[in-house]
Amino acid sequence: MGVISQGTFYNPTKGQMSLPQVVQELISYLKEKPERNYEIIVGCDSSAVEEPTFPVVVVVLRKKEGGRFFLTKVHYPAPRKFYNLHDRILEEVLLSCQLAQWLRENFVAAAKKADLKVPYELQYIHADVGENGATRDMIKEVTGLIRGNGFIPMVKPESFAASAVADRFT
Repeated sequence: MGVISQGTFYNPTKGQMSLPQVVQELISYLKEKPERNYEIIVGCDSSAVEEPTFPVVVVVLRKKEGGRFFLTKVHYPAPRKFYNLHDRILEEVLLSCQLAQWLRENFVAAAKKADLKVPYELQYIHADVGENGATRDMIKEVTGLIRGNGFIPMVKPESFAASAVADRFT
């Protein structure tokens, strides 16, 4: 998966960790309260500066009880630039899809190995696009890209993993 699997993730409670450590932490979190239902969600945002940063997050929700997040920041070496909003949004979605696919393959395998019998969903990708604003013309393109990768898209105002969690770290 390249850029994301090589990166370091950050969690406010646990600090810096690798992506395999994130998977183990997700499993531990789900095992804490196995009677609850969980969602594992991926989202990304970006900054509009000359050298954009793409904070990509994994959010695990314990439904009706809050959750945790894990974040990595993707930076591209110069001279790679994203000159317009369209290119940046597509990169956000591509990074989210890459991470979600990696999790689908690796988390599922690790959960089986750990004999995890907790109800969870790993099907949503949150995109930082919505009906209001400059991204409204991109909704069909973005949701089609997410669906084409086998996930269910969520857009603003429901896409909190991208528009709230990742946004805090741009």
